[in-house]
Amino acid sequence: MTQVCVPVCEKSLDAFENASARACEFADIVELRLDCLAAVEDWQRWQQVLDRISRPVILTFRPAEQGGYRELDHDARESFWKTAPRTDWWDVESDLAPDADWSRVIISHHDFSGVPDNLEQIYERLAASPARVVKIAVQANDVLDCIPVLQLLDRARAEGRDLIAIAMGNAGIATRVLGPSRGAFLTYAALEDASATAPGQITAQKLRSVYHVDKIDRETMVCGLVGRPVMHSVSPHMHNAAFVSAAINGVYLPLEVRDVKTFFRRMVHPRTREIDLNLRGLSITAPHKSAVLECLDWIEPEAEDIGAVNTVVVDDDKLRGFNTDAAGFIEPLLALTGSLAGSRVAVIGAGGAARAALWALRRQQANVTLFARDAAKARAVGQLFDVSYKPLPSASFAEYDVVVNATPVGSGELIDQTPATAQQLAGARYVYDLVYNPIETRLLKEAGEVECKTLRGLEMLVAQAKIQFQLWTGQAPSASLMYDSAAAALGQ
Repeated sequence: MTQVCVPVCEKSLDAFENASARACEFADIVELRLDCLAAVEDWQRWQQVLDRISRPVILTFRPAEQGGYRELDHDARESFWKTAPRTDWWDVESDLAPDADWSRVIISHHDFSGVPDNLEQIYERLAASPARVVKIAVQANDVLDCIPVLQLLDRARAEGRDLIAIAMGNAGIATRVLGPSRGAFLTYAALEDASATAPGQITAQKLRSVYHVDKIDRETMVCGLVGRPVMHSVSPHMHNAAFVSAAINGVYLPLEVRDVKTFFRRMVHPRTREIDLNLRGLSITAPHKSAVLECLDWIEPEAEDIGAVNTVVVDDDKLRGFNTDAAGFIEPLLALTGSLAGSRVAVIGAGGAARAALWALRRQQANVTLFARDAAKARAVGQLFDVSYKPLPSASFAEYDVVVNATPVGSGELIDQTPATAQQLAGARYVYDLVYNPIETRLLKEAGEVECKTLRGLEMLVAQAKIQFQLWTGQAPSASLMYDSAAAALGQ
């Protein structure tokens, strides 16, 4: 059974009471982090708060070196547990041995520096205690750090030991979502984004409404987004909604990957992977779209021509690569323009997205010019696709029918920037920004100022995602469902 625990960390007793009541709406268990208080208040009042919480309660009093919010020495913590009320569970660090009913104790260890080499030995030491539940939380700096954590859950399940094992950080999301299906005693989730008590802790509402953690089991088909960074992506909202609509037992996860070749060897390829996941498909995003080609057993000719793969299908013991960016790019553009034959199109950028756009535009017989800040890269890509190339800083797009932004400028840390100003865009007919987050980029605002018609990146995102979903499942998803799910995630 999936159990979601929502920690509550507040600075006053009244705030604890209010937050605990809200946590009960989403949680199976509520954790009270009393180390968040400057001083522990009267236990009689605390008992009144506990009596009003309608879920089982974990009481925690964690020192700063273990992820707590106060500097607490051994004596202070020992004194605390001597007078603490008897709740459903006590979460106690492994250096303490309180006078307690150990069948209600979670013995815990936290490492915020990474995954220690002696993880198995730490588990064995904690498992030798009389505590009912062992908890180990380590910092994940790459999705590969999830492997020893998931392996530890498999071991504990085989040994009949109750274990909470979490890889903290954005790279560890998979352990929070998949942990319960592999036997984890519980998984942690925040009440709100701002109230997370550990790195990578997503909200309970998102854990249940986006990732559908209660429905995941060992047979669940796993898909995901491979890149760095990936947490900004709305692809999990689209694909997970499509899984539910199609009644498919599947989940789509963000997977933060540094070294794509090592990731495919240790976690993906059926012949070499170190963890048993029902992995069926992957979306590939920056910066891995070209490097991933070396990891595959077969690549469709279009993706070979483009030199980039954004979709991988796990087919028995083989990995097959596709490029859905090109079709996803051209579909909404043709819907807007009707035809691109003979049109003058400017493409800004020389990365994977630009390569897919160039390939698709050439297939539509458009006259394309490539613009980029890196002249050497633009020259190489331009020659590859037989298009002319020009420097970006001095560009004027007045003579072009379509201007395409295939760079990340306008999103993330570059959200306030634009690859082209209103002055440069004046005279162009259409401006197509492949950036989808935010939906209304600065480039599109600049284009609106000079009355250019605009096309947003969300249309391309949905168009290419539809093809991905069909490649993985054999079923065509609802485009409107995917679009609405993504738009809602973007606050639109």
